[in-house]
Amino acid sequence: MQPPHSTVSIPKNAQTAKRQTSQTRRRSRNSNRDKTGVYYTVMAFEEFTTKDSVVVVYTGESKGKTSASIGMMVRALGNGWRVAYIQFIKFWTVGEHTFIHEIMPLYKDRLDFYKGGKGFYNAGALSAKNVSESQHKTAAKETYAHAFACATDSAHDLVICDEINNAVHDGLLSVQQLKQLISRRAPKTSLCLTGRDFPEELYDQCDIITDMHKIKHHYDDKFLANPGIDY
Repeated sequence: MQPPHSTVSIPKNAQTAKRQTSQTRRRSRNSNRDKTGVYYTVMAFEEFTTKDSVVVVYTGESKGKTSASIGMMVRALGNGWRVAYIQFIKFWTVGEHTFIHEIMPLYKDRLDFYKGGKGFYNAGALSAKNVSESQHKTAAKETYAHAFACATDSAHDLVICDEINNAVHDGLLSVQQLKQLISRRAPKTSLCLTGRDFPEELYDQCDIITDMHKIKHHYDDKFLANPGIDY
């Protein structure tokens, strides 16, 4: 413990930080000091700007990509946005599709839902039965056309393309088509692209990319998907 009138030396870097102007301190809501007595500055929100639209990607091998896109849809509708939700793979009825159908009358012309998939492709035992490669490609092409129209017509604030990344990775769509969807979208239309294996060469064209990394999944222990949790 220091005597009552002793002099305590202050680190030079702390002295330098303390000499910042009062104006800068106010802008950053004042500097903070860590346990060593060294000051550091929190970046002020005044230094940030906003974008008219963004491209958000949810990719990776684990669960949560479609779930995240549904959450984004809910948030966008809550903000009065016009949303298009477009499904590229699933054709069967799942919980999120039932939910969307039930809320569509509430949002009328603010929610567009299009389901154009033919099921899983190149997925081993999970692949859709009795569906040819040609049928898969035709369905993907038609679904892409709808997504492209929604993304470029300036009538939607957010276009969600669920599992479009899977369609590209499986060769049902090309990387060039995905690139065009991103680059030719209306200036104020945001995109949400989900599915595994998003092409790394398009990373620079996106604003937010989240990789869902699997730590554990009960499917690996031979447990099937649960309704209400997985679909």
